[in-house]
Amino acid sequence: MSEILKSQVGQVLTLSFNRPEKMNALSRSMYAGLANGLNEAAGDFGVRAVVISSEGDHFTAGNDIADFMDNPPTGDSSEVSQFLSSLLNFPKPLIASVKGNAIGVGTTMLLHCDVVIAHPTSKFSMPFASLGLVPEAGSSFLFPQLVGYQRAAKIFMTGESFDAAAALEMGLAASIDSEPLAAAMKLAERIAQQPPQAIINTKALLKARNHDSVAAVMKAEFEIFAVALQSDEAMEAFMKFMSKKGK
Repeated sequence: MSEILKSQVGQVLTLSFNRPEKMNALSRSMYAGLANGLNEAAGDFGVRAVVISSEGDHFTAGNDIADFMDNPPTGDSSEVSQFLSSLLNFPKPLIASVKGNAIGVGTTMLLHCDVVIAHPTSKFSMPFASLGLVPEAGSSFLFPQLVGYQRAAKIFMTGESFDAAAALEMGLAASIDSEPLAAAMKLAERIAQQPPQAIINTKALLKARNHDSVAAVMKAEFEIFAVALQSDEAMEAFMKFMSKKGK
């Protein structure tokens, strides 16, 4: 069974994390699957909108730490880098349906989505510093822009989580729905009925102000992240995390 499920209804493609037994923790192969799915959808005239969703109770626990420790993504050719690039440059509407935990990249990827619909019990967190790492996916630029410097600094520096109501108030989520996938599909289908080139141009204009800045920040973040990933500090934090998980 694929760890990234692809299904298409009409002109809406859904990409779903399918590793529920691991809280959808993202492995290198899952990043590759997501990048391929987005890149193929970008060039497919039959796809007008994409929904990112998940199987099981959680959106994603973020990076699979064991996979990261075994194969640190340190270069532009890594699956993580390829996914982040596909996310930044995806030209069509991208809608996320979030339930349960959205940890690390599970939250930062939402900053690139056009609309996020959260379940009332969703929990968001970006505990990079707690793991001896730094923010990624352009979040060190996009998140303070969204919520203000001090609030972003507090969340990044403590690793604290926040709920769906806070995500809505911050503007990280557009709405809260007890059936987020159904709501996301309904919205995606509505957008898919719009003139497609007008939608692509509208998204390009909305993103134009930040695109180059985000690309530059993502590059800098990735370089620092790659160095941090191989540091003693990160290894100690990872081992502490893994030992807690094993209890």
